[in-house]
Amino acid sequence: MKDYILLLPIIFIFHDMEEIIGFGCFFRKNPWLFDRFPKVMNNYRGFTNEGFAIGVYEEFIPFFGVSLLAHFFPGKILYALWFGIFISLIAHFFIHIGHTIYIRKYIPCVITSLICLPLSILILIKCLPFMTFDVVTISFILVGLLMMILNMKLIYILFPVFHKPFRGEE
Repeated sequence: MKDYILLLPIIFIFHDMEEIIGFGCFFRKNPWLFDRFPKVMNNYRGFTNEGFAIGVYEEFIPFFGVSLLAHFFPGKILYALWFGIFISLIAHFFIHIGHTIYIRKYIPCVITSLICLPLSILILIKCLPFMTFDVVTISFILVGLLMMILNMKLIYILFPVFHKPFRGEE
């Protein structure tokens, strides 16, 4: 399992680079999204690449931190947290693919989602024999999932702060 642990932050970085690079241009070219999907898109009003990168970095911390801890201090609890966080990334890929299908338009994140999804599922399948699915393991898998859901909610709360203009630009 240790051979797969550090692939989680690598896959995350690979995927999120497409988002960081593409979302600004995508939002400028598709302003109709803000009117059609206000509940979702209000989080992206005033979008800046710098602000988005800060949000991605904040999201990267648990991906990298838990992976690093699980790599250097292998054990049932850290493996379970890592597994739950990896499941949350896979769910993230499915959400992006679903958004693309729903709006019938390329979204900057779907190409890497399509590339990373089968690889990520394969990695989790390869890790299954190393997992013992008892109450503790399942509990910490759920903790990892919940941690990432709450982290994403935190990012959306902080997005207005992240997207404030830098260097006094207003």
